[in-house]
Amino acid sequence: MDPWFYLLLITIIPGIELRGSIPFGISEGLNPISVFMVAVLANILVIPIALKFLDLLFHLIEEIKIVEKYVEKTHKKAHPYVEKYGVIGLAIFVAIPLPGSGAYTGSLAAHILGMDKRMAFLSISIGVLAAGLIVTLISTGVVHLWFGG
Repeated sequence: MDPWFYLLLITIIPGIELRGSIPFGISEGLNPISVFMVAVLANILVIPIALKFLDLLFHLIEEIKIVEKYVEKTHKKAHPYVEKYGVIGLAIFVAIPLPGSGAYTGSLAAHILGMDKRMAFLSISIGVLAAGLIVTLISTGVVHLWFGG
């Protein structure tokens, strides 16, 4: 199959997102700038879907034990950022290029913290953009070249 298909598929998988799709795309020999743009755009496009899903169905799934634990974990991780820095804090949380801090988790954090949807979308999008840049730089070796090693 086409590596672009896999890139998109990996990007929309919760927990992996562009943190996995960008290194995959670059390792497949795809143009890093194109990989960055496609992965970031696809990851941003899931934000309104995730926010809407949470608005409509959160009350149905929040009692499921595994979801309840994930909600508690997300609240514990994201709340300090949002408490201290507000909307920028959510962007910082999402920008950290580690599993469990992407667009889906950012959307969940915004929902459980009662953030305004427009501001949440903007904040999460900024975080996704920053995470995409960080992951792309790491994946292309720019960080290694810059800092030596």
